[in-house]
Amino acid sequence: RVLDLGCGDGTLALKLSGMGCDVVGVDSSPEMIEAAKSLGLDASVCDGHELPFSCEFDAVFSNAALHWMTQPEAVIAGVWNALKPGGRFVGEFGGKGNVATIVEAIEQELAARGVQATSPWFFPAPEQYEELLNEAGFDVRDITLFPRPTPLPGDVGGWLRTFAQPYTSLLPESEREEFIAAVVEQLKPKLCDGQNNWTADYVRIRFAALKPEDR
Repeated sequence: RVLDLGCGDGTLALKLSGMGCDVVGVDSSPEMIEAAKSLGLDASVCDGHELPFSCEFDAVFSNAALHWMTQPEAVIAGVWNALKPGGRFVGEFGGKGNVATIVEAIEQELAARGVQATSPWFFPAPEQYEELLNEAGFDVRDITLFPRPTPLPGDVGGWLRTFAQPYTSLLPESEREEFIAAVVEQLKPKLCDGQNNWTADYVRIRFAALKPEDR
């Protein structure tokens, strides 16, 4: 029995289900949960900081979601409570340095418009996240930080419209497209090659931790 924490549209939860797992998906987005339910999945809207489960799961799995949850102690405590003794917590998410080039350009363009911003994401160093897991009682079996340059389907403007809304929402709606265009222009020499292929500078943490049998 597996909890997919931040299941999104359910793509990976469906794969886990197809492998024989009994999967429950949770996500903070009602739209994503509707998409997951349309695949026949057991999915519900839930804040990852307030997981309501108690000793129900053999594993908690999370992909590309934990960096959106900016109170990691609350998330880890909820995962601990959700797991049976001996249960596993495994995941991958943005780590220290993730999209650093993109963030720098965003913040420079906002500053030029007189807007100060702080990162909406939690991108820890592996040592920091390992310490949080250890403090909660987990036995960390593996934790790795690694670059994962990721090709984009178009220019970085699409990425900004999808993922950088916490930044763009600081501007009047009438100014957002001009702002995105300025960020794209600033990033083109850094993230775009001679064939107009764009690559985002992702850096990921991948980890596996165990809730001891006697806890």
